[in-house]
Amino acid sequence: MSLSAPPAHVVADFDFDLPPDLIAQHPAVERSASRLLDATGPAPVDRVFRELPELLSPGDLLVFNNTRVIKARLYGMKATGGNVEALVERVLPGTREVWMHLRASKSPKPGSRVRFADAFDAEVLGRCGPDDGLFHLRLAGDPFALLDAHGHVPLPPYIAHADDADDERRYQTVFAKEPGAVAAPTAALHFDEALLARLAERGVERAHVTLHVGAGTFQPVRVEQLSEHKMHSEWFDVPQATVDAIAACRARGGRVVAVGTTTLRALESAASGGVLQPGARETDIFITPGFEFRVVDRLVTNFHLPKSTLMMLVSALAGYEHIRAVYAHAIEQRYRFFSYGDAMLLSRAQATRP
Repeated sequence: MSLSAPPAHVVADFDFDLPPDLIAQHPAVERSASRLLDATGPAPVDRVFRELPELLSPGDLLVFNNTRVIKARLYGMKATGGNVEALVERVLPGTREVWMHLRASKSPKPGSRVRFADAFDAEVLGRCGPDDGLFHLRLAGDPFALLDAHGHVPLPPYIAHADDADDERRYQTVFAKEPGAVAAPTAALHFDEALLARLAERGVERAHVTLHVGAGTFQPVRVEQLSEHKMHSEWFDVPQATVDAIAACRARGGRVVAVGTTTLRALESAASGGVLQPGARETDIFITPGFEFRVVDRLVTNFHLPKSTLMMLVSALAGYEHIRAVYAHAIEQRYRFFSYGDAMLLSRAQATRP
């Protein structure tokens, strides 16, 4: 993992060998008892997550994603008798309609019906588009209520066990508020109420954004040239209060610390025009080395999948060679990887802000 970065990156540059037994199947017993790799300096330092307050300064600002994971996985049957496995990608606001990934022996046709959980019906309205693999369905009632009653926790594909009551509690942040995500903002899973209280006592401020994480976060990049990759789109909202909090943080000389790549993507998307703008919209931002960061100074994040867009994002933030060294250290020291795994703290490689 000490390869030199070529002038123009290809997907293979973000690959690495990960022993399968390092993929965490269950969370740490206590949220803040996870390990934390402090990668803010030239050499990584092994810590425990509850030490995070000592790594931040009074006046710094932590920005969280307050999305709430919905029980988005459903099992059902077509009218023809064929089994269907579904994953809701998005609930369309103010309607009974959803976008779903559907897995069946034969794709259901527009106008057909699917019976889910032997409890409610859904009408297939058609495909959302020719290339994205999503289906547009209308449910028999309020989607959030039906999913909460009959759905399953949408655990990532690399977690082998079926969801249970512990996953309902632990695959959710302690401050989750706005329902709509089909994957957790996993860096925030390490925070518990006691740690949040200690951060407040230290003078670290808090703000939030909302980005409803989609299933595309787990998709590998399937083209070799990064310029050919098409990012999935996600909905996000940056409140005016968060824009104001970031301005105040800048004025007092503090650092903006994004908790999770979803928070970072929301903030940098909102600043893509040069100035951080409040409001709700879609983003398909693809952050790769060479990206000009405008908002985020530091990032709390978990360890990511090989050849994923998130590997490219952290390499853009902290530097390609630095991330290679950090991941090599994490594997050697047997950190736990992915959604239920351990965390790291990164600093932005650029010395000055644009």
